[in-house]
Amino acid sequence: MQPLINMKKISRLCLFIFLLLIASQSNAQMPSFRGMGGQNMNMGHFYGKILDKNSNKPIEGATVQLFQTKIDSVQKKKRDIVAATLLSDKKGEFSLENLSIMSPYHIRISYIGFRPYESKISFDMNFTGAKGGDLSGMLNKVEKDLGNIVLEADTLQMQNVIVSGNKSLLTLSADRKVYNVEKDISATNGTALDVMRNVPTVNVDVDGNVSLRNASPQIFVDGRPTTLTLDQIPANQIASVEIISNPSAKFDASGGAAGILNIVLKKNRKTGYNGNYRASIDSRGRPGTGGDINLRQNKINLSLSGMLGFRKTIVTNKSERTDFLADNKQANLDQQNNPIGRGQFGYLRTGIDFLIDNRNTLTINGNLGGGFFKNRDTLDLQFDTTGRPSHFAVRSGYTQAFYRNYGTGISFKHNFAKAGMEWTADGNLNYS
Repeated sequence: MQPLINMKKISRLCLFIFLLLIASQSNAQMPSFRGMGGQNMNMGHFYGKILDKNSNKPIEGATVQLFQTKIDSVQKKKRDIVAATLLSDKKGEFSLENLSIMSPYHIRISYIGFRPYESKISFDMNFTGAKGGDLSGMLNKVEKDLGNIVLEADTLQMQNVIVSGNKSLLTLSADRKVYNVEKDISATNGTALDVMRNVPTVNVDVDGNVSLRNASPQIFVDGRPTTLTLDQIPANQIASVEIISNPSAKFDASGGAAGILNIVLKKNRKTGYNGNYRASIDSRGRPGTGGDINLRQNKINLSLSGMLGFRKTIVTNKSERTDFLADNKQANLDQQNNPIGRGQFGYLRTGIDFLIDNRNTLTINGNLGGGFFKNRDTLDLQFDTTGRPSHFAVRSGYTQAFYRNYGTGISFKHNFAKAGMEWTADGNLNYS
């Protein structure tokens, strides 16, 4: 970067000649030359270019600070004051003008993610040589090229940047409440029905009927209607439950006034291979196990998850009834039963995502679920009527239930450039 001789240089040369004439008459040290329109020999010019060490490309927007060393008139000590501050341009170049040629300087260049550059600089004026007639040498020293200044990436600083966060158990948004099941340690086993017992504003009775605002809500899985019941969805496959009390026009209007319970299943899209395995046992000694594996390479994401659980329920029922008959007679009925239920269920889900680009995704998924439940019950009855002998009765019952569910689906999602706008198309086929 060699600047051309122009009118500015000519004017500076004339000023030098004037100053040298004064210096030759005084035979003393250089005067301060305060005057001349407020100029204190402010004709210095520093310039240079800032480059990235790794790519050798210019750095735009780097901060260039020039500090001037002066003597504090009060403390009689040297201190640095800011003489100029600017940002480098698109070519990485900077130019500092109208500087005093008699003062030493300190330059500091900084940019985010790079180590700062610092150096002491000055114009190194030699008035003795100028008196001998070397005016061009004097003039060249007034404009000093600092050359290419290379900044090195501060890798240590970049490695120390850590961003962390923690989800709360319940979060609120404009149109829904979100219950983060992953934060609920009690939801490691069982089914979605057990999860609903912990979700605020959702009621589950002793028979397993779910209600929201005193009515039965629609059950969605991943934002779509499903034929699965809550006891057919494993709890450890659920990421969150969205309670949508007042569904917008985005959802089916036939849901009624109860709202929607949207069950969001876990889905991992981390690059590479990852997976986990789970095992548990409940208070009645019934085991449970499950796991999932995920593969993400380039624009394809494969996932497979499954679980197997065993259940046992023990219930004790006791009731007493008294009937008041004619002639001051009474009839008493005492009954007691202890139903015991046993069962097991399994679930398998697989899917593949084609990440076409940042805004378009095609997903194909399938699921298989099944299980059976057996219930044995022995009912003891005792009848006692006034004036009649008591008698007993025993009633035994055995019930068995099986279920199977097969499903597959394909969906396409397009995200628009405007935040919050998307277009989806879904096709689902289920057999139960």
